[in-house]
Amino acid sequence: MIDRYRDQIGRAKHEVTTPALLLDLDVTRRNIEQMAADIRTLSASLRPHVKTHKCVQLAQMQIDAGAVGVACATVWEAIVMATEAGVQDVMLANQVVDDRKIQALARIAGESRITVAVDEEENLLQLSQAAARARAEFGVVIEIDVGMKRAGVRTSEHALRLAESAAQLPALTFRGVHGYEGHCMSQADPAERERATCFANQRLTEAAERLAAEGHACEIVSAGGTGTYLTTGANPKITEVQAGSYVFMDGFHERLLPGRFGVALTVLGSVLSRQGSTVVFDFGRKSVSTDFGVPRLVRIRDATVRTYAEEHCVVDFVGSPPLRVGDRAETMVDYAPTAVGLHDVFHVIERGVVTDIWAVNPRGSGPPLPPN
Repeated sequence: MIDRYRDQIGRAKHEVTTPALLLDLDVTRRNIEQMAADIRTLSASLRPHVKTHKCVQLAQMQIDAGAVGVACATVWEAIVMATEAGVQDVMLANQVVDDRKIQALARIAGESRITVAVDEEENLLQLSQAAARARAEFGVVIEIDVGMKRAGVRTSEHALRLAESAAQLPALTFRGVHGYEGHCMSQADPAERERATCFANQRLTEAAERLAAEGHACEIVSAGGTGTYLTTGANPKITEVQAGSYVFMDGFHERLLPGRFGVALTVLGSVLSRQGSTVVFDFGRKSVSTDFGVPRLVRIRDATVRTYAEEHCVVDFVGSPPLRVGDRAETMVDYAPTAVGLHDVFHVIERGVVTDIWAVNPRGSGPPLPPN
């Protein structure tokens, strides 16, 4: 995959074949340094969620800056982080119920510490049996529903039953709880977001305290995202935050934390057509995420993005557009985790030049899994 894009190395960024995912490495480094500095002022550690970038090099940079491990969304992400990035503590912040995927995780559990989220008893038995067969061990964290109304147990009693089962099953180690307060990110008002986050955090820590009182101490109490890490990370009962999007920033998170981190990720496009006061670019929804809003062009004044179609972005100007057919421009992405998943590689930019190509490794569900 990298070989397909190797001819881009050495080009000025506005000479890159479009549409292209651009990563400003200097800004990325500053974002990682800023988060590391923030974490040092908080009581929690950082376990960045790599669903944001799906990239070996970026995970290594985060670990080098002090992260205690990584959080993943998929088995394929976990495998790549353990085997290619060399991360020693990998948490899958999702349930894994496919037997073949569990077997694939068990095969790497000797290389890195693999911890999996659970919210029901049958899944615990699956994990135990697979780990025992592989002569390996899984850590488990119980997912607590803290208000997302998605996965996760709803009561401390259910969490206690799971912790007791985990303690009795072979090849499992109970490590703690996690509960993501993603619903709080939708609160635009900072004060309301903080209030909602504190309430969600309380539900998580109360569950951890109940488990500890029954003899199941929680080494891990994990929560938080980029939009809530300052509040969640300051809670002395929470051990780690899973913020990930800070590494790039995007339209959604910039609205939550304006100016705190730099915009390191953009998509470069070319003007395909110019008709009157309208120009059309070659990036659309298949290369730019539009999950929560309409991304804006970067450093182009008086531009109103009318729409993103599959392969086109339609932009209107007042009067004559300052762009001709063939000109290049960058757009922000509105939500980095989905934008990254639309591309094969990052074009790594330093001082305006492509200096490297980094693969977006664990896209999709991964390579074919062996039969049961």
